[in-house]
Amino acid sequence: MVCQIVAGLGGVGKTQLAANLAHRWWQQQRVDLLVWVTATSRTAVLTRYAHTAADVTGVEDPDPVDGALRFLAWLTRTNHRWLIVLDDLTDPADLQGLWPPSTAAGHTVVTTRRRDAALLAGRTVVEVDVFTPNQGLDYLHGKLGDQPHRLDEASELADDLGRLPLALAQAAAYIADQDLTCAGYRRRLTRRRLHTLRPPTLPDDQQAAVADTWALSIDLADGATGGIAGVLLELTAVLDPNGIPTPLFTTAAVTGYCTTRTGQPVTDDDANDALRALHRLSLITVDPATTDTRLIRVHAMLQRVVRENTSIAHKHDLAVTAADAINEVWPEHELDAGTAQPLRANTTTLHHYSDQHLWTTADGVHPILFRAGTSLGTTGLVAAARDYFLQLHTIATQHLGPDHRDTLATRHQSAQWRGETGDPTGAGAATKELLADMARILGPDHEGTLTTRNNLAYWRGQAGDPVGAAAATEELLIDIVRALGRDHPLTLTTRDNLAGWRGKAGDPAGAAAATEDLLLDMARVLGPDHSDTLTTRDNLARWQAQAGDPASAVTTLEDLLVDRLRVLGPDHPHTLTTRNNLALWRGRAGDPAGAVAALHELLDDMLRVLGPDHPMTLTTRHHLASSQGRAGNPASAVTAYQELFIDRLRVLGPDHPDVLITRNNLAHWRGQAGDAAGAVAALQELLDDMLRVLGPDHPDTIFARSNLSGWARSKESEESAPRRGGSRPTP
Repeated sequence: MVCQIVAGLGGVGKTQLAANLAHRWWQQQRVDLLVWVTATSRTAVLTRYAHTAADVTGVEDPDPVDGALRFLAWLTRTNHRWLIVLDDLTDPADLQGLWPPSTAAGHTVVTTRRRDAALLAGRTVVEVDVFTPNQGLDYLHGKLGDQPHRLDEASELADDLGRLPLALAQAAAYIADQDLTCAGYRRRLTRRRLHTLRPPTLPDDQQAAVADTWALSIDLADGATGGIAGVLLELTAVLDPNGIPTPLFTTAAVTGYCTTRTGQPVTDDDANDALRALHRLSLITVDPATTDTRLIRVHAMLQRVVRENTSIAHKHDLAVTAADAINEVWPEHELDAGTAQPLRANTTTLHHYSDQHLWTTADGVHPILFRAGTSLGTTGLVAAARDYFLQLHTIATQHLGPDHRDTLATRHQSAQWRGETGDPTGAGAATKELLADMARILGPDHEGTLTTRNNLAYWRGQAGDPVGAAAATEELLIDIVRALGRDHPLTLTTRDNLAGWRGKAGDPAGAAAATEDLLLDMARVLGPDHSDTLTTRDNLARWQAQAGDPASAVTTLEDLLVDRLRVLGPDHPHTLTTRNNLALWRGRAGDPAGAVAALHELLDDMLRVLGPDHPMTLTTRHHLASSQGRAGNPASAVTAYQELFIDRLRVLGPDHPDVLITRNNLAHWRGQAGDAAGAVAALQELLDDMLRVLGPDHPDTIFARSNLSGWARSKESEESAPRRGGSRPTP
């Protein structure tokens, strides 16, 4: 390899690696001429070349350019073995016409932070990264190991410093100079600005402290982009160092902020050019992906340096701009838990570094903090969503006080996701406490208070009292109509909920009739293609089927699917839900084999679009297993429910209602497959858990008790099936 480019972030040890190579080759007598050039400018290169030419040729040229050319000509002709190190090349243009020749006798090493295509093309590139965890720890052991007590929390310190060799070297020197331990240095690292932790004398002939090592690169990037690169770097400093989606930097929020900061119009092309400038100077790393989802990575120590040098006057606007940008690129519909994971991670980092700037008593909390938590829940991570909003409530109380509208909203969200984890009773209790505060603070007729009453009725029904939920919703509807009017969206939602609770309380025909009436008003008020209107048509099909008319449900869903495809497209979650329900009710209408085929096809799309652990994917597997049993293959139903149980248990936990229902259905089809004794044993064990989790009066507990009784009789009389089936339309 005639020429090697050693490239990487400032501080990773490129110069030390080149120096080690030069030292070894000289000691091993592998070269006859060793030239070290500090290549920070063209003048420096010319001067060094000219001095070397005088040494090797005996001719001293008055003009350094002539001397440099004489030296390059000598390198071309000589048989002497030579190594030239061009250290810290700042601008590739400085080497134009000055590259050492490619000869069998010579070898060139260039260390640089630059990644320009013209510099790297056709040359061997050695990318230098930070230490690995073991290397970082070994380094500290090598520097401090003669006094083992200094190594307390050494591994944690290496992680704190991002395992940057320069930072570790200077930290080790500071620890020794100040008679500290690694733990003591870590404490100072959290309390002081980085520049105060510079050792009195820099180790290893280093030229700059960590806090100063990137200053030149930042200035170069900023100068080349009219100040845009510096603003973008400040934004990266408050985001996730492990991956920032590139589309954030071309949002209207960011380009508008850059326009304000630089005093010139900034377009998305300008922002992209600035990112490339930062990448070329190794200040950031842009993943070599070809899609808009590629990520930007930034070293954590560089982020800290940038944060500490950012003007206080800019910090609030930077935080709000970053939050607005995340919100701007957040997908309207998340297909799986991983879709928005980078956005959630960036929100968490932003909140950590810019906490006070995302909370104001006038504006409340920035919406991105709510969106990040909701994202967890809607993609199936319901326990994480519950915990997130519990923590957010604590923070909201500190920043805004207990009676602020956003503090109340965090309580609403934590109650909601508590219920979704399988604890509707706890969710109901939390919502009841919230309702008292909402009525006190906002008044009994405020929309927020009425919405909370609606939620309280919902959790009452989910906890096993659909009759009580229907009564509470009916009473609520009177107050909503009085306070908000008949056509208010909350009025329409409450009518939909009332129909649903009536159906679950044992009057599906009444629920279907009420839903048909509601649809007329929804189409008039919201429009026929509104999401709520389409969802209500889905609900109508359910009540038609449960009222004993699955054929009408199939017709309703067939018409709805056409509209879903037209309005939302084939991969929208609501479209997939309608396909699920259509297949389900086709099976109940007398075509279980067709239902199995349709659900198999749907499951493939669910896995592709939503992933294996999404709640909708698991629900489709539930319906597929049930349909296989109804199509005359109980053994396949048993196998499918066994596999589903394992996944639901892993995703949801043992006490979630969906897990309990899966156990109920597994026991049922085990009995249908000829193992009545196994069904009885499984149902007895299940009933104990349902009594503990749901209580004796919950419909699912009553249902399981009925199944147990039926299979117990079947076992005794050697009959083939219990009186009631174990599969329900929806879990």
